[in-house]
Amino acid sequence: MKVDKKSRCVYFRIMKKRTFGRTGWDVSEIGFGGWAIGGGWGAQDDGDSLKALHTALDHGVNFIDTAAGYGNGHSERLIGQVLKERGETSVKVATKIPLTGPGPWPPAARDRHEVRLPESYLRKNLEERLSCLGRDSVDVIQLHTWTRAWNADPKPLEFLQKMKREGKVRAVGVSTPEHDQNCVIELMREGLVDSVQVIYNIFEQEPAAQLFPVAMETNTAVIVRVAFDEGVLTGKYDESMEFPEGDFRRNYFAGDRLARSVKRVQKFKAELDALEDHDLTLPQTALKFALAEPAVTTVIPGMRTVEQAEKNTAVSDLPPLSTSALECLYRHPWRRAFWYGGK
Repeated sequence: MKVDKKSRCVYFRIMKKRTFGRTGWDVSEIGFGGWAIGGGWGAQDDGDSLKALHTALDHGVNFIDTAAGYGNGHSERLIGQVLKERGETSVKVATKIPLTGPGPWPPAARDRHEVRLPESYLRKNLEERLSCLGRDSVDVIQLHTWTRAWNADPKPLEFLQKMKREGKVRAVGVSTPEHDQNCVIELMREGLVDSVQVIYNIFEQEPAAQLFPVAMETNTAVIVRVAFDEGVLTGKYDESMEFPEGDFRRNYFAGDRLARSVKRVQKFKAELDALEDHDLTLPQTALKFALAEPAVTTVIPGMRTVEQAEKNTAVSDLPPLSTSALECLYRHPWRRAFWYGGK
């Protein structure tokens, strides 16, 4: 393996695989996150998206995550197009069914699953997902999202498990609500989910307390999203950066959120830079941080360009973070909840 020390570009790289829980599938530890290619993250050219997908697959990615809500199926259609062009049948694709009916997202404590996720809706929406992807079945179908209010009567997951037995679905999962990720712990213990998709990054470390150990105990696959905390953990943002209308990050970093985030990144970066045994870039560090957890099956960063696809997939072949780097980063969790009203 040849490594360019300045750019950290890796040649002759190898994509490492991990077992996707009880399914037994070997999937790439770096997966393809399909949100940005569907829209919602500023201007995006389909040509760039298709090239990024091809590049990721060329470099060993065999797990792709998408959702109905990523451009109203646009992300799914692009993914289906690329897989068809390549004649690819071994790549595992996970997508998500959104909530329906009146009510907030994520669902509120008094929302009824009979209204938000009835069986008739789940079946109809699954057919829409298959149509967009151009497939007869989907590897992983996830609910987008969940509330612990339904844990005592988890009928929607039972419906999906029934569809799995019917052959339309190979695995069932839940994409966690951001501020109650532990609501899936009971579901894992009851065997209702084959996978969970969680937020885990340098700032959001709570899953390590209980969710990850339970995933290990129950052999539940863990898909990590938001490893870059919507980009700020890559170090490419500064306090003056502004996001255009229609860009998800405009709301996510509203008010003084971006400035506070950037300052926190600068703080731990300075500590990392002082270590003699750490020479990774911030994006590489963020992905390696998530992959340091043995419970994590795959991390799904967004890849909007060929360059991003090349750099993100190359991380798999880099050495793991040093003990001193991990100990440094473990000191920087940030319990933001709902950003405490922006303060």
